[in-house]
Amino acid sequence: MTDRWTRAEERYRQNAERRYRRDDVDWADADDYEDDTTVIPRYTDDDEQFAEDDGRYAGQPGRYTDDDELYDEDEYLDEPAPRRGAARRSEEPAPRRVGRREETAERPARGRGGDRERGGRAKSGGRGSRPKRSRVASRKAAERKRRRRNLLIIASVFAVLFVGAVGFAAMKIMNRFTPPEDFAAGSTGPLAVVQVKDGDTATQIARTMYDKGVVASSAAFYEAAVQNSGMNSVQPGYYSIATHSPAAEAVTALVGKDSRVGNLVISEGRQLHDSSDVHTGAPKEGIYRKIADASCVGTGTAAKCVTYEQLDQAGATADLSALGVPSWAMDRVKAVTDPTRRIEGLISAGTLDFDPSGSAVQILHQLITESAARYEVTGLLQSGKSNGLSPYDTLVAASLVEREALPQDMSKVARVIVNRLAVDQPLQFDSTVNYTLDKTEVATTDADRARKTAWNTYAMSGLPATPISSPSLDALKAMENPAAGPWLYFVTIDKQGTTNFTEDYNEHLRNIKKAQESGILDSGR
Repeated sequence: MTDRWTRAEERYRQNAERRYRRDDVDWADADDYEDDTTVIPRYTDDDEQFAEDDGRYAGQPGRYTDDDELYDEDEYLDEPAPRRGAARRSEEPAPRRVGRREETAERPARGRGGDRERGGRAKSGGRGSRPKRSRVASRKAAERKRRRRNLLIIASVFAVLFVGAVGFAAMKIMNRFTPPEDFAAGSTGPLAVVQVKDGDTATQIARTMYDKGVVASSAAFYEAAVQNSGMNSVQPGYYSIATHSPAAEAVTALVGKDSRVGNLVISEGRQLHDSSDVHTGAPKEGIYRKIADASCVGTGTAAKCVTYEQLDQAGATADLSALGVPSWAMDRVKAVTDPTRRIEGLISAGTLDFDPSGSAVQILHQLITESAARYEVTGLLQSGKSNGLSPYDTLVAASLVEREALPQDMSKVARVIVNRLAVDQPLQFDSTVNYTLDKTEVATTDADRARKTAWNTYAMSGLPATPISSPSLDALKAMENPAAGPWLYFVTIDKQGTTNFTEDYNEHLRNIKKAQESGILDSGR
């Protein structure tokens, strides 16, 4: 038994000598030899991704830094990472290239914040080391913070909207059970003039009623208005309604026919002043009279109106700018010798609305300003290219067309005017003779035609000093664009309105004889 163990020990020693044999003489002669046991082998764990010395990647070729540098394929570690738990021993300490620098036992490597060991090697990342926070993690943290902040803002907005909705709903519920403030019946006050503008809704009208003191609250008027179908027929304009009215009564007054005030209808060819017909003696109300009647607020002795005389005086004496005379008519209006007729024709024919609570000057200003706008829309300011006349002269000539022609003949009469003016031939229109007469008719007397006035075109050449009436827009458009033709004469030959046009004077005389035979030219004087 002992011999067997002795023989086994001898075999083990022999095998060890053969495996680890060395020549002591050869080793002794190697002066430069360094025992490899002086180099401490480096232990590398497969789980490590970054060396603690300077943050460079040690698991693959190339290099990586915390500064987001790109991999350098030419600069990588010469030594591959050993398997986990295995130690690496080299016969001599080979330099390790990291980036463009070498690490040896004599030259320590620079780490990024870690402790250094003797021999230039950094301590391995142990439990006591703290990993550096990457920029990706910082950006993610900032993004999470930003999302939290946005969520807080959105939540705050929704909270405000929710509180507002709850408050609005509460108000609606309270209003449903609490009726809006309203005046009691029988306590109405003085009349107020309320304007309904074009396009106004029931809500806007209700607000106007409240502002004028007609109703106690706009809500009360609105509730009454939506229950009255007559509100659908309310027209833009001015209405006279008692203040301190119950809402239902205010709505009834608004939709009624008697509350409308300041509504003016002017027929074509009407003049500023009153006149009468020679044959019948019937009065023909002028524009001033129409305005005075439309200006009354209230009824009976309590009515407040602007009078005919106040309007006539304002038209003759007030400052022209205060009256609203447009710039294209200003110089000619200033030159009129009879101031009572100076704003003739500046108030257009048609339907107009004005505030009757204003003064005579204010009313005229409102009417003239609106009329000028109507005239200008037709192309009045550009009409000189077609007829060779100024805008004001075009308006004057249009008033002659209105009084002399039926609608179907207006453009031809306009051409006669342009042709006669071009050759400086007197117009000789009976309508210009009648303009200054208190009693008018189609026919005129020799004495009337011989009177020299600033309007009588028998006694002078050219156009009258002012329009002789308010022309219709059709007459104005005809004068702005006259028909083409050589006519110099025309005459209506019968009571049906048949009118003959000619450029030959002898033929014109024959047409006059036809008119006399029909009786249309018979005079009542």
